[in-house]
Amino acid sequence: MSHVLFVLTNHERMLNGEPTGLWLEEFAVPYQQLRAAGHEVTVASVAGGAVPVDPNSAVGEEQVRAWQDAIDQLSDTPAFDTLDTTGYDAVYLPGGHGTVFDMPYNRKLHDLLFAFEKSGRVISTVCHAPAVFAGMRQADGVPFIQGRRLAAFTDSEEHAVGGAEKVPFLLESRLKELGAEHEATDDWQPLAVQDGKLITGQNPQSSAAVAEKLIAALQQ
Repeated sequence: MSHVLFVLTNHERMLNGEPTGLWLEEFAVPYQQLRAAGHEVTVASVAGGAVPVDPNSAVGEEQVRAWQDAIDQLSDTPAFDTLDTTGYDAVYLPGGHGTVFDMPYNRKLHDLLFAFEKSGRVISTVCHAPAVFAGMRQADGVPFIQGRRLAAFTDSEEHAVGGAEKVPFLLESRLKELGAEHEATDDWQPLAVQDGKLITGQNPQSSAAVAEKLIAALQQ
């Protein structure tokens, strides 16, 4: 059994005031897959407390019941920086537009990810959550993501959902500017990319594929 730390967004408004937050599927699907595989999951968030869920990711009553054990974790989460994270084997950041606001320039969160990388532990993200890499730089100023293969929510998908004017930056474009080797498939099709201990996914449809790669990496 491995221990996986989830870090979720707490940001709940787009630039235009529209409600946002965590994309529920990107949290619930990997949570349940990891638990079903026998791994222990700790759910934390950037600031602690309740985690806002993007209303656009709402699901029907039947799906809510199926995900209830995951959803129950969202009402009161610890802030990630209050935890001793040395015993975790992997960290996973689910997306939602909220992550583009409270993760790219959070130094404590960046330090956490650098610590996981330095110790050879798995870092995994999906959809908008690779935005965390937008502000991460090595001590010499080189972007964390430079030269690394990854997937993330594409500019095409952002335009398709009408989000381009509501976020601080277009994620695909920003990651490419920082030297990432961004990979993509068609809009709304699943894609998970693994580059060493870094696992990323393109969109909500990629959540299960990211979780599968994460589970496989934990078995190595």
